[in-house]
Order: sequence, then C-alpha cells, then structure tokens
Amino acid sequence: MKEVMYKACVFDLDGTLTDTLDSLSYSVNETMKEAGLSPITREQCREFVGNGAKVLIEKALRASGDDQLSHFDRAFRAYQQIFDENCMYHVRPYPGITEMLSELKKQGMKLGVLSNKPDRQAVHVVEDVFGEHVFDYVQGQKEGIPRKPDPAALLSIGEHFGVLPSEILYVGDSEVDAETGKAAHIDTILVSWGFRTRRELKAAGAEKLADTTEEILEIIRNRRNEHE
Repeated sequence: MKEVMYKACVFDLDGTLTDTLDSLSYSVNETMKEAGLSPITREQCREFVGNGAKVLIEKALRASGDDQLSHFDRAFRAYQQIFDENCMYHVRPYPGITEMLSELKKQGMKLGVLSNKPDRQAVHVVEDVFGEHVFDYVQGQKEGIPRKPDPAALLSIGEHFGVLPSEILYVGDSEVDAETGKAAHIDTILVSWGFRTRRELKAAGAEKLADTTEEILEIIRNRRNEHE
C-alpha cells in the first residue's frame, strides 16, 4: 500500500523554527524583577517553556521562591506587557530553516505554524523573521482554543488547508509536540536543535528525530517517492 504524500507541513515556533530563548528568559526575568523576586537561569527557562505563557510564569515564580503563586496575577499582567515589547529580543531562525521553507514552498506545500506562544506575539515573530507570505496560516495561543497538546488546533489547521491528517507532517521540539501529534494521529518529527535534548525527546516517545533541516526534507522526499 502506497503512503499518502505530504501536502502540508505545520511547525511549532519556539525551539523549532526560531531560537527565542533569549527573548523568553529576558522577559521572564524582567517580570521577576517587577515582582521583587530573584531571576531564573537561562537553562531553567529552557525547561519551563512549551506549555504557554501562564505555565511559564507559574514555574518561574515557584523557582524564584513564590511557592503559593501569590504574585501570579501581577506577574502575569507584567509579563504580557514586557514580552509584547521584547518578543523579538535576539530572535533568529535556526540554521537551514529559511532555506528549508523556501524549498517546501517550491514544492507546493502548505505551511503553517502552531505555537503555545500568545497569538499576537507568535504572528509578530513569524512575520518579522520570515515575512508575511511564507506561511499560509499562523496560530498562537488564543482564548477559547485549547493549547497543545490538545490536538484540536492542529486538526483545524489541516481543515483550513483542505488536507487530511495523513497528509500533514508536524514538526516540533518538545514532549508537548510529541503528545500533540500523537493525539491528532499526525506524523510528527521532533528536532534536536531546540529546547530539549535528544535524550528527553526519546523519553517523550519521539518516533522520528531530525538533527538537521536536510533530514526533514529527506523524509518528505522519501514519502513523495514512495507515493509515486
């Protein structure tokens, strides 16, 4: 039985397409300063990201000594403003990303982004780094739409593209992305250059790992060849 050819590729943003760790850690620590708490380390921030802004601030507050989250409301409001102003701080695409996206566009692939970053900042980062016309659909975290690993948003992007789940390849960098792809029954690749180590990705149940963008292109080419 021939494999179905991929017609769309949906990417996580932070740690997958763009290195945003500096923007996140800077914004978190400016927030901790506002709350009168000690800063977290860059490595702690790396561990805390992936489940959206509220979870990030909750974990940062606990790491800074606020076990009861008594500062949460004030801190989260501050973070929203600080991050909105600094979401592009030292942000850059990972090596090979721009070239890979260009190649996928040439192949006629639909391209999407699904992030647990707040929607306003997700769109800002994508358009500032890649331009307004590379991706066909960009979605961050919005009120009323469950965040990853709930599969609803990923499946809705497929519906928007007019493709079946079997025709989508999802690319992420964390256990959250692994769970999202599994829940949606969508083929998923986890990349090793992001916010998690290979060991953590394997522990998360990653069935496909990529160390370079060329490996992602190769997987897509192989699926096309099998289909033909």
